[in-house]
Amino acid sequence: MSEQTIALVTGANKGIGYEIAAGLGALGWRVGVGARDRERRETAVAKLRAAGVDAFGVPLDVTDDASVAGAARLVEEDAGRLDVLVNNAGITGSVPQMPTTVDPATVRTVVETNVIGVIRVTNAMLPLLRRSPAPRIVNMSSGVGSLTRQTTPGSDTGPIAVAYTPSKTFLNAVTVQYAKELGDTNILVNAACPGYCATDLNGFRGVRTPEQGAAVAIRLATLPADGPTGGFFDDEGEVPW
Repeated sequence: MSEQTIALVTGANKGIGYEIAAGLGALGWRVGVGARDRERRETAVAKLRAAGVDAFGVPLDVTDDASVAGAARLVEEDAGRLDVLVNNAGITGSVPQMPTTVDPATVRTVVETNVIGVIRVTNAMLPLLRRSPAPRIVNMSSGVGSLTRQTTPGSDTGPIAVAYTPSKTFLNAVTVQYAKELGDTNILVNAACPGYCATDLNGFRGVRTPEQGAAVAIRLATLPADGPTGGFFDDEGEVPW
């Protein structure tokens, strides 16, 4: 079993996920780059290795049971355990997403990736996480999922998006449920808001860099034993539910 700290980041071939992998790798960790597309995954791994990161590719489609099971087997064969899981893979879905006109299939597709995909990956990796002396799970959420912010007059939570925005609210609730069930273990589970980062998810309209967005995930991935669990955080601290 590896003496290195082992992390797996889903959707790590680009954007915030890539920067999370780079940041964790800079700590001397061995980092699994989870991604569906083989070419993009291999390119990301090569780039990370060129930067000195001990990276390895993990073929991973979070919407596919067999793919997720295969990823868990690969991590087990490679490292014998998993110390940190960052559930970063996510989609916005097709737009517009007005509640009165949305195609229900759009909502279903977004939830399948952003919520059910997180559950699928987390449950597949839990046996490996339980072997870690300090396991951490970080779910990449968004401030738009905050019901408090959505209902505060004057608060900017972006355009109406009945698939994407509620999927992050759902993910926050799922994070709390995991934290409650795992409360008597040493597994800390938290949700992270990276802020409005310029990535292809939003057509690069964001005002923060992916590297800035990765910082909160890296902080939650490296929490001490007495760190929080079941929380929702950004760079400034706790985000209201």
